[in-house]
Amino acid sequence: MKKMKKYLTILVWLAVSSYSYGQITIAKNGIEISNPKISKKQSKLLFENTKSFPNNTQLSIALIKKGKISFIGIERTNNTIKLVENYKHTFEIGSITKVFTATLLSNFVTNQKLKLDSNIQDYLDFKINSQHKITFKQLANHTSGLPRLPSNLNLLSVDQNNPYKDYDKEKLKDYLTSDIKLNQKPGIKYDYSNLGAGMLGFELAMISKSSFDSLLQEKIFAKYKMVNSTSKKENIKNKLIKGLKPDGEIASNWDFDVLAGGGAIFSTIEDLSKFALAQFDNKNTELTLTQKPTFKINDYMSIGLGWHILKRKNGGELIWHNGGTGGYTSSMTLDLKNNNGIIILSNVSAFNNNMRNIDQLCFGLLKTLDEK
Repeated sequence: MKKMKKYLTILVWLAVSSYSYGQITIAKNGIEISNPKISKKQSKLLFENTKSFPNNTQLSIALIKKGKISFIGIERTNNTIKLVENYKHTFEIGSITKVFTATLLSNFVTNQKLKLDSNIQDYLDFKINSQHKITFKQLANHTSGLPRLPSNLNLLSVDQNNPYKDYDKEKLKDYLTSDIKLNQKPGIKYDYSNLGAGMLGFELAMISKSSFDSLLQEKIFAKYKMVNSTSKKENIKNKLIKGLKPDGEIASNWDFDVLAGGGAIFSTIEDLSKFALAQFDNKNTELTLTQKPTFKINDYMSIGLGWHILKRKNGGELIWHNGGTGGYTSSMTLDLKNNNGIIILSNVSAFNNNMRNIDQLCFGLLKTLDEK
C-alpha cells in the first residue's frame, strides 16, 4: 500500500507539471517539441526505474514519436521525483561517443579518404608489433581482437576518479610497438574494446592533421547544429550537471587524451535529438552507412559502425548504444522504420548497482511509443 501511495504521488506530480518548450527547426523540417504528456504506463516506468537512485539524480529524456520530440526532465530530491527543465543541460554521454567516432569514419569513407577495409598500419608513422592486419571497420565494430583496454592502462593503479586523463599518445605508441597482444585474430569475434574505439578516433585525427574535437565540430556537430556538444570540458557552454558516485557524492568528470574516441563527449538531450532525427533520413549516406550490419554477433544482435542493431520481438529492428562513466549513464535507441526513439542522459554512475535501469527504462519507454 505504501508503494502504491508513492507511485500515485509521482503520477500526480508528472501529470500536472509541464513546460512550454516552443519550437525548433531541425534539418529541412520544422519539428515541434511538444509538452511532455506522460501516460500512466510511462509514469510507472519512470518511478520504478529511478526510485533506487540517490538524491540529486537527474534524468534528461527525449521521446521521439514519428519525428516529434517531447523532452522530459526529472530530478530526485528528498526521496521524491519532480519534473525539471534540463534538456539544454550538459552530461557526459560515455560510450555513445563511439557512435560519433564511427560516424567520423563513415565521413572519411563516403568522401573517399580511406576504405573500411584499409589497414590501419598504412596510416601510422610507427610499426604495430603484430603480424595481423587490423582494419578501420574492425576498430568500429569491435572485431579487431584488441583487448578492452591496453595493458599499460591499469585501472587499479591510475586515478580511478579520472582514469583516462594521463593516457597519451606516447603511452599508446609504446603499447602498440611493444606490448600489444590480441585476444584473437581480427575479424572473427565481437569483443567490445574501448581501446579500439580510442585508436579509431586517434588515427582519424592524425590522418586529417587535426584534433579529435576539431573533427567532431567540423564534420558532425556543425552539420547537425549540435551547438552544445564537445569532447573538451573547458568548451562546455551550458550548465554541466554534476555526476554522482553510487553513494550520491559528487563524482569527478573524466578527461580523455589519446583515447577520446572511446568516451569523451559531453552533450545535451537537445543536441542528441538533432543527431537522432538525422538518423531517420535514408538519403544521408554518411549515417546510413553506420546503420548497416557489418558483423553478426548472435541471432538477436548485429553491429554496424558503432551502432548495435537489435532484433525486436515484433520483427522490427532497433539501433542502440549506451554509455557509462564514473558519474553518468546514458542510453539511446532508435526505431528507424517508424521514426521513433528514446534518448536518456543521467548522472547515475556506471558503478551504481542499478545502472542497468537506464537501459531498461529506455527500452520500456520505446515500447510505450509503439502502443500509443
